[in-house]
Order: sequence, then structure tokens, then C-alpha cells
Amino acid sequence: MKRVKLAVVRQRYNPYGGAERFVSRALPALERAGVEATLISRNATGWGARRMLRVDPFHVGNLWRDWSFARAARAAWRREAFDVVQSHERIPGCDVYRAGDGVHRRWLELRRAAAGPLERLGIVLNPYHRYVCRAEKRMFEHARLRAVICNSRMVQDQIKRGFRIAPEKLHVIYNGVDLEQFHPRRRESLRGAARTELGCSPRDTLFLFVGSGFARKGLGAAIDALAQAANDSFWLLVVGQDREERRFTEQARRAGLGNRVRFLGAREDVRPYYAAADCFILPSRYDPFPNTVLEALAMGLPAIVSSRCGAAEVVQHGKGGWICDPDDVPGIARLMHEADRALRSPDAIAAARATAERFGIDAMAAKLAELYGAL
Repeated sequence: MKRVKLAVVRQRYNPYGGAERFVSRALPALERAGVEATLISRNATGWGARRMLRVDPFHVGNLWRDWSFARAARAAWRREAFDVVQSHERIPGCDVYRAGDGVHRRWLELRRAAAGPLERLGIVLNPYHRYVCRAEKRMFEHARLRAVICNSRMVQDQIKRGFRIAPEKLHVIYNGVDLEQFHPRRRESLRGAARTELGCSPRDTLFLFVGSGFARKGLGAAIDALAQAANDSFWLLVVGQDREERRFTEQARRAGLGNRVRFLGAREDVRPYYAAADCFILPSRYDPFPNTVLEALAMGLPAIVSSRCGAAEVVQHGKGGWICDPDDVPGIARLMHEADRALRSPDAIAAARATAERFGIDAMAAKLAELYGAL
């Protein structure tokens, strides 16, 4: 089969973003699978792409930013003879869309359901949300769209219910993880130094939260659950950035958690914290499929994930992980105790690793290459 010439569209690189990490790791794997990939982006730094088209039109504000990039990216891919154009942005006219960010309309529905009157009014009046929802609808219902890569069945169902799109265009291909880069061996080698740096004792149980967008990822519920667990040896490590971090810091202070909730900021390499932790926790209100869950599992770190997270589809409750309701704080606290007991067995590490081993990045790239060839 001839090499498929693929354009991958992603607006900008954020070393802490899951979608960006997915693209930067998938590009070499796609090359190994026989795909000739070119990245279309605003900036070259960080991606590690062998081929790149840089488009960076002037903009002010996030609405103009997204609109101007969509317009420039379309013009760029039309100038080249690509076999397939895969966008990771909501750009009508692409051949393939990877729905790694989920369905914006569904996230807004969940936000409105939990919000107060002022926040609901702000969501309705925000022109950026209106722009994204319109672009999303136009893209999913565009005649040129040939396939949507859904990173979970949850996202597939939401697209099927929300838009006029042929079901056969929706393909579930789960995220992939580098099983060598994230391996229990690395956890063993990094663990001692990482825990010493944090100042915890061997008897302490460390729960790790990784993600930006703390409200959507369920950090508030994780903090409240830590308080309800009422165990002085339980810690919560928070890796990520959020402009509302102060609100969550204050929540932890009011709960009397003192130094047991650590805000560590955004980190390019999270592996030392996977190594230091005993259990991963992400009680998201909405999350299509975070890469961080697979990374944690691959390093042998059991995970508590939300039923509104695509990763719940691959975690077997009680075997290498647990599934929680994102709004059930007492239930999350009980799972923290259950995890603490289970972690004393080496079987928990083996079960977590076994879950991740089904989702190697080269296997994922082979499925993508097969789809491109069919298209």
C-alpha cells in the first residue's frame, strides 16, 4: 500500500495538555506504521514533528484566535496534496476529526446543571461558547467529513445523539500509551527520591490528581473526599495549572487539611509523581479520555476514575482501579479507604499494568493507519 499522506491539525503546543502529548507521541508511531504525517500548527516548538506547516495569523482573544486559525489551516491544507486531513480542532471541512476534547455542547449542559444563576447566565451570553457550538455542529454535519475518531464509547454516543451524522463514520480508537516510558520499573527507580522530596513518611498514602481545569476534573470532590476520609496519613498531590487555583487552596485550608494537599503546579514530566503516589484519582465531571489515567496505570499505579470519564470503560472496578460517581463525595472517601487496603497487595500494581498493556501507542497507531488506508 502506498504511504498515506496525512495532515494533522492542532493549533498550539502545551507541554501539559493531554491532546498535545497525544499528537507529539502519535506522530513517530504513525511514521513507523507507514504514514507520512505533516503537522499544521501555530508553533513548531515541542512537537518533534519531522514535517510541519506553520500557520500563525494575528489574533486578539480566544474567539478570534480559533476562527483565524481555522481559516488559515484550511487554506494551508488545500494548497497541499494530502490524502487525509485529520483535525484536532473543530474545523468544518476536515476529512477526519479526532474528538479528543469531547463534545463541547455536552460539557456546557453538565456545567449549567451544576451552576448557579449567574454562572448559567454567563455561559449563555459568552460568544466563545456560541462560536464553538456552531463550529462543532457544522463540522460534524459537514459533507466532507468521512470519519470521527472517538477516544471512548461515551464520546461516540454523545456525538451520535447530538448531531446528524451517519453512525458508520464514528470509530472508537482508545488513546495509546508508551509502555516503556511509563513502566513500573521507572516507578521503582524514582519512588524513593520523589517521596523524600515531598517529605512524606513510608506509612503515608499519596493520592495523585493530574490535570488542568480543576473544576471539570473534579478536584473539589477529591479535596472534600480527603477530608471525609478522616485519615491523617492520606495526602493529595495536585499536578496541573488553573487560574482558579486559589479557590481550591482555600477549600483545602477550610477543610483543615493543612499540608496534606500539595499544589505542585504544571510539570512536563509527571513520572516522578506517578512514582511517589500510591493511587491516582480523577473524579471528573466530564472527561472524554485523559491520557494521564493510562500513564498512571502503565506505571503500575491503580486509579479511581469517574463514571463520566471515558477511562471508566477500560478500568475494571476493584481490579487495578475503581469507578466513582463524580458527585458522591462519601462514596469517593470510601473508595480511598478501599484503595488504601488494596495497595498493600502487589496484585494491585500488576492489575493496573495489565490494564494499560492493552493500549500501547504502536497498537493505536496501527489502528489509525488502517483507518486512513480505508479512507
